[in-house]
Amino acid sequence: MKRNLIHIIIPLLLYSCISYSPYEIDVDAGDRNMNDKNIQQLQSNGRTGDTAVFAFFGDTQRFYDETNRIVQQINKDPRVEFTLISGDLTDFGLNLEFEEILDVLKRLNTPFLTVIGNHDILYNGEFIYQEMFGDLNYSFKYKDFKFIMINTNSREYEFNGKVPNIDWLNQELSDTSDYKNAIIVSHIAPFDRDFDSNLEIPFAETLVDWDKTILSLHGHNHTYSEYQPYPGGVTYLTSYSTGKGHYLIVKIWTDGFSYEIKNMK
Repeated sequence: MKRNLIHIIIPLLLYSCISYSPYEIDVDAGDRNMNDKNIQQLQSNGRTGDTAVFAFFGDTQRFYDETNRIVQQINKDPRVEFTLISGDLTDFGLNLEFEEILDVLKRLNTPFLTVIGNHDILYNGEFIYQEMFGDLNYSFKYKDFKFIMINTNSREYEFNGKVPNIDWLNQELSDTSDYKNAIIVSHIAPFDRDFDSNLEIPFAETLVDWDKTILSLHGHNHTYSEYQPYPGGVTYLTSYSTGKGHYLIVKIWTDGFSYEIKNMK
């Protein structure tokens, strides 16, 4: 009897090891292209005016409970029109991690938009992110503003001179016909050591050249900061990790902005 039981158990264990890998890519059809879905929802909300209010945080890396509590608090704030998340949704770029954090983010009452972080690129994470959320570089317009979401994780591409894509950024900013201000969102700020140093000044100068950018939003360091490190007056704002229990509420209007630091209750 014991021998027969062993003969049953061992094949089952082998099958489970062969058929499942923590690095697999398996995104449910309903969870694909989430950024596009949220953009469509945001742009069809019927709101007008020359101001917008959004929540801003990043680096949710396995801080599921803390992120869930922040989501609940954001849902109680009637001013919030959408949420921006500055990357590192995951810690190891695993399919299960993406699924877990998406389940939390889908509890937001309003749309949410993401950029990819350096941890999200690990293993097969870049491909999972593309399946679940969409392009690594994309933009959308809302009210009088254009939001430019760009991959700046230079180190993960061995500082190859192509990340971030400055030509694409320049092209996005050069389209000035139907927006008044631009907001840049990426994971790694240009003054960070994980940003390609050869692209730091071209990135900063591109934001200034078109005289439209009022904010550049980032994550990565798990803490809040506000800088104007380059000539031209563009403010660089970094977000807290949700593990710190803080997030920002940002209000933007033509040529101006303000923000509040909110504590998780």
